[in-house]
Amino acid sequence: MIIWAFNLLVLASGILIVGLINPKWILFWWEKKEPKRIFVIGFSLAIYMGAAILFGEGNRQNEPLSEVAPNKKVIIKPSESPADLI
Repeated sequence: MIIWAFNLLVLASGILIVGLINPKWILFWWEKKEPKRIFVIGFSLAIYMGAAILFGEGNRQNEPLSEVAPNKKVIIKPSESPADLI
């Protein structure tokens, strides 16, 4: 998750820089009127927020996962039903 957060951060930065230079490059589907830079800023800020949430969740999930499975023993339970073999 943390790697995805950094990828989103790079993507949002690229969208912001390119969109501030020429918003028509990012908002290419707007044909009726000229797109404004405020929409590009809002779009990139939404991606920044998504990256921040992914980074926070990735940091929060690292600790419990290391405490849940400290040993690497594999436990195999025999099943009584042949349907479990499928």
